[in-house]
Amino acid sequence: MTDVAIVGIGIHPFGRTDGVSGLQQGVHAAKEALSDAEIEWKDIEFAYGGSSAAGSADTMVSELGLTGVPFMNVSNGCATGGSALLSAYTTIKSGQFDIGMAVGFDKHPRGAFNADPEAAGLQKWYGETGLMLTTQFFGMKIQRYMHDYGITSDALALVAEKAFNNGSLNPNAWRRDPVSKEDILNGMMVSDPLTKFMFCSPAEGAVALILCRADIASKFTSKPLYLKGAAFRSRPLGSFEVFSPSLEIERGPSPTVGAAKATFEMAGIGHEDIDLAQLQDTESGAEIMHMAENGFCKDGDQEKMLQDGDTNIDGKLPVNTDGGCIANGEPVGASGLRQVYENCVQLRGAAGKRQVPNNPKTAYTHVYGAPGISACTIITN
Repeated sequence: MTDVAIVGIGIHPFGRTDGVSGLQQGVHAAKEALSDAEIEWKDIEFAYGGSSAAGSADTMVSELGLTGVPFMNVSNGCATGGSALLSAYTTIKSGQFDIGMAVGFDKHPRGAFNADPEAAGLQKWYGETGLMLTTQFFGMKIQRYMHDYGITSDALALVAEKAFNNGSLNPNAWRRDPVSKEDILNGMMVSDPLTKFMFCSPAEGAVALILCRADIASKFTSKPLYLKGAAFRSRPLGSFEVFSPSLEIERGPSPTVGAAKATFEMAGIGHEDIDLAQLQDTESGAEIMHMAENGFCKDGDQEKMLQDGDTNIDGKLPVNTDGGCIANGEPVGASGLRQVYENCVQLRGAAGKRQVPNNPKTAYTHVYGAPGISACTIITN
């Protein structure tokens, strides 16, 4: 099957942009990606795109041009962007098309996410318990994990401190002021053990990527990046995830475990080959759990790794080098693609003050979304 390259990347800064719709932010990112690849919209043979709260992605053609391009809308929770990328990846690998776009954008209102249980196939009682897309759910899940594996609140604070430090070095991040571990720990408690600084917030932003057959990538860039593995999994029996209507007595693996395993097998490499990783950090606890679920450590090892600075930009395995969701916010349609965008910037050696040292060559992404779905990628230069 055909190998796939990424030859163009574009982003609209994350955060709050008054007077600019989510769709317009998506168009901005798309035009930037087209410019990066030195092509025009008419050259795009297909597109996948998604948004949760800012309209249908296919309506971007009104701004980009009416070329008749097949444009498929994608909706998969926080994994929408990752799902759009995976769809574009498999389309090119199949040989159906040579070059296409994956794009994601969103513009969420201020406040908390307000998911409807009935829209997710659940009854109203589930929402009334506080177990939908709520701070209570995430607080409860990480409490159990901390109890089982000896993770402390210090570790949660170190994740957030790193996120804000990295975000301060990222011109496209929303939260760009460092916050100390002490201030994070002493912040307002939202859902024990998670304080306000440990959560991401609904946000705005957009990312677009241009993908093509690897054998034609040199037409568009002198430094193509190669998508060596990409996989997606939904929740298996026994996992306890967002929107899970029950808790099994016999616990099973998360969807992340399956997606990560499939991605590494597809790429034909091991965890030791990864130079940096972007992992879903809806809140601090999520990053900690996902470090183990993606296979980068054993459960409980995260405490020492964080204390030793292993996941810092200059550490053994830099994680969320752009500040992750905690510093960038969570525009649902765009977050998964933001991770890939950051890895592309890092592998190009163009990340400026947040550049991972020693010329990284291989990068990993993991995005997680409701209702318990995960998508992972591995990119090389």
